[in-house]
Order: sequence, then structure tokens, then C-alpha cells
Amino acid sequence: MIKSMTGFGRCEVAEAERKITVEMKSVNHRYLDVSMKMPKKLNFFEASIRGLLKEYIQRGKVDLFISYEDFTESGGTVRYNREIAAEYLKYLKRMEEDFSLKNDVSVSVLARFPEVFSMEEADLDEEGIWKTLEKALRGAAEALMQTRISEGEALKNDLIAKLDGMLEHVAFIEARAPQIVAEYRQNLEAKVKELLADAQVDENRLVMEVTIFADKVCVDEELVRLRSHIETTRKTLLEGGSVGRKLDFIAQEMNREANTILSKTADPATSDHAIELKTEIEKVREQIQNIE
Repeated sequence: MIKSMTGFGRCEVAEAERKITVEMKSVNHRYLDVSMKMPKKLNFFEASIRGLLKEYIQRGKVDLFISYEDFTESGGTVRYNREIAAEYLKYLKRMEEDFSLKNDVSVSVLARFPEVFSMEEADLDEEGIWKTLEKALRGAAEALMQTRISEGEALKNDLIAKLDGMLEHVAFIEARAPQIVAEYRQNLEAKVKELLADAQVDENRLVMEVTIFADKVCVDEELVRLRSHIETTRKTLLEGGSVGRKLDFIAQEMNREANTILSKTADPATSDHAIELKTEIEKVREQIQNIE
């Protein structure tokens, strides 16, 4: 199947201990580029998150947003720093002696001194958090994939329709090519007869001029290659997979052949179809930029 690089996915997993919400959106990019916004306590899982996303996405710029709520009551513990409290008391005692002051320090006063009490975070349940996070990530990634697949299917159908239109232009140019040479011969012969009046036309000279012209305007090779590129593009689209880069290269080759055809022809009808062909190729190239 063909996948677009544009999509959105969201998943929320709520359990007794925690709730994790994951949102991700993706747009066009040459490679896989993941940008994450999440709480600091989840930074430990960054490498695992990137590894998981690679299972679902090969190309695209992905913006990932993760929110985390902890429902446990063991978010942190109070630590009593006895050594620091003893240091404070020692120096307060010295101040009492040095300046003959009354030492009226109570427990409530001492407790307010810096670092006497400190908060320590509880040990992180890495295994439990990752289990919940992985479930949310996979849910969001699968939702993202569904939107990318849906858009990719629409892209594929539109591109195939454009390829059919391009083949019609190619068929017209193929059919028109021998007529251009025949018309050139007729016009050349008429002009020569007009110039020479009753004199006999040199048939060999006429054939040589027509041959030179035919060689100059011949686009057979370009048309064969162009038709081959169109069919290869169609086949690649039907096969599916991560084919965006391959299709982009083929589109560049199609554009090169169309440019050559346009530069060789002086026939208005052929020029019109060559221009339409180039226009369709440009539209195809733009759409291919959104294919993974």
C-alpha cells in the first residue's frame, strides 16, 4: 500500500497508577525526523521511543507530544538531614558564646533552615511506566498510520488518473510525428516547385532534406522512455511500500524527456500536448513529495 507522510494519531491510556496521553502528527520530510515534547522524567525512554516509531514510520517529520499524570501517593519522601541540623546548632552555640546572646532556637525554627529537610523523589517504576507508555505510543502510531494509509490511497488513485492522462498526450505525439514529416515534405515540395516553376524537382535532394528534418524532430526515443517511466510509476504505485524517493527520481526523468520533446518540435499541436504533458508531470512531482 501507498502511505502519505501527512497524518495524525492520538491515544490515551489510563491505569490505576498513571495516565499517559500521546499525540503525534507528521508532515513531509526527506528522512525520518522526530521531535519530542514530554516530561523530564520520561527522557530516559527517548531511545526506546525512537526505536518504536521506526517500526511504523520510515519518512516524515513527526512531532510527538506526551503528557503524564502520576496517581500514586509515593511521588516523593521527606528526608531529615541530621548532620546539617547538627552543624547549624554547633554554630548557633558558638554565636551564643561569642556574643553573649540567648539561644532561643526551637525545633520549628531549626526546621526552616536550608537543607535540614529535603524532598527526595521516589524510585521511578521504569518497567511499569514503559508498559503504559508503549501501549499509548503504539495506539497513537497505529491511528497515525491509518490516516497516512487513507491519504496514501487517495494519492495513489489520483496519480494513476494523471498517468492515464499523460499516456493520452504521449499517444497523440506518437501519432502526430509521421504526419509532421509528411506535411513538411509536401510544403517543401510545393515551395521548390513554385520557385523552380516548370523545372523538374530533384527527388534525391528533396529526400535528403526531408530525412534531415525527420532526424532533427524525431522524438521516438524520448517517447519510448517516457512511456516506460509512466508504466514503471504505475507499477510502483500498485506494488506499494516506501517508494516516495524512487518515484521522485522517475518523475525527474519524465520531466527531462518532456523537455526534450518540447525543444525538438516546431509543430503547434505537438507543442501544446508537450506543454500539457510537462504540466501533468509537475503536478505528479508535487504529489509524490507527500508519499513515504
